[in-house]
Amino acid sequence: MWTFGRKIALGFAVSFLLLLGIGIVAYRGIDSLTRTSHLVTHTHNVLEHIAGLLSQIKDAETGQRGFVITGDEAYLEPYHSAIGSTTKLIKELRDLTADNPNQQKRIDTADSLVAAKLAELKRTIDLRRQAGLEPTIKVVGGGEGKRAMDDLRRVAEQMEHEERELLKQRAEEVEAAAGNSRSTIVFGTAFCLLFVSGAGIVLTRSLTTQIAAAVQHVQRSSTELQSAANQQATGARESSTSMNEITTTISELLATSRQIAESAQRVAGIAEQTVGAARSGDGTVQKANDSIVGIRQQVDLVVNHMLELGKKSQQIGAVLDIVSELAEQTNILAINATIEATGAGDAGKRFSVVADEIRKLADRVAGSTKEIRTLIDDVRGAVNTTVMATETGSKAVDAGSRQFDEVASSFRQIASLVATTTEAAREIELSTKQQTTAVEQVNVAIASTAQATRETEASSGQTFQTASQLAGLSKDLLRLVQPQTAA
Repeated sequence: MWTFGRKIALGFAVSFLLLLGIGIVAYRGIDSLTRTSHLVTHTHNVLEHIAGLLSQIKDAETGQRGFVITGDEAYLEPYHSAIGSTTKLIKELRDLTADNPNQQKRIDTADSLVAAKLAELKRTIDLRRQAGLEPTIKVVGGGEGKRAMDDLRRVAEQMEHEERELLKQRAEEVEAAAGNSRSTIVFGTAFCLLFVSGAGIVLTRSLTTQIAAAVQHVQRSSTELQSAANQQATGARESSTSMNEITTTISELLATSRQIAESAQRVAGIAEQTVGAARSGDGTVQKANDSIVGIRQQVDLVVNHMLELGKKSQQIGAVLDIVSELAEQTNILAINATIEATGAGDAGKRFSVVADEIRKLADRVAGSTKEIRTLIDDVRGAVNTTVMATETGSKAVDAGSRQFDEVASSFRQIASLVATTTEAAREIELSTKQQTTAVEQVNVAIASTAQATRETEASSGQTFQTASQLAGLSKDLLRLVQPQTAA
């Protein structure tokens, strides 16, 4: 025997299948409309690219004519722009019409015509630059460019014609799919309404018969409900006690969460102060590093000056060698002059005195040369010592610079780590605040549950009374239904 529930289930199942069929048909129609709409958009895109290609060639031709007439290079800007744009447009047209062999062939033809047109424009532009206006006007008047442009327009018109035919065909497909969808939805909906109305009448008639059995079941259930009401009252009292304990625990957890949030907030503040200090230290280290770089430059400058001083001392030594040699030769000449003056007798006495003075002067020059050489050697030794010390200092400065770089890198790492710690502390603070809010919500919910438990405990007695009243009402309802069932 079919129960009332099975009948309702059957009615809903049939209604569901009908609606599912209507939905599938409607979905297919909408999907077909969507695909056709995409194809229409694709066709419009192809038409826009064809028009854009012709527009670029026209702009290039306009720029060429302006340059031929005026000789002003500014008119060639559209021509230069068209050289790159036409290549891009042709490539995009190939991609858009990859599924259409006829259009691909026309694009190949258009590509060659565009190349020929651009080559003709380039020749006339070069001729205008080299030969002037008159020869260029004769070449332009030959009509080569016009023929190439007419051929390109003819190919473009063929492409546009085919795309517009496709557009018309797709519009017809859209109209057909829309008509099918409308018919399916209208007739299917009407059939569903008729079926639901008939099922409602049948279910209403069978409802009266099955209510009697349901009333008898209610009579049996009312007794069980009375027993359950007593058990519910006992369970409600126990639940109320448990809820009080849970409320106390949640309150302690809420206080702990607030303390954790305050601690996380203090940690975040300290971390931010640490980030500031680390950044300040990084700036100080950077300034010290800059100072060391300046010292290093000064040390390098001192080394260069010392090396230059050593070179100069070597040059002075060479000059002293020449002076010493001259002093020795002068001394020898003075001795020879003294000998000759002595041999000359009285006539050579004055010359002997002069020669003696020259010899003494040569001796003093030789002595001074030795002293200067000694000083130069001392200066050279001091320069070498200074250079070695300066090189040692330069190495120390380099080592200090590297150490400062390491310190600066460490400060940056510390600043990064402290920034990460700050972000983590903020996340902990936010999470703790969210946890506190959640605990407060749980506390409110538990308080509400405890109140509901107390209300349940209070209403258990009312439920027991209601069950008794339900038993009486079921008897009255059974007396009302039985005469209809007998009929």
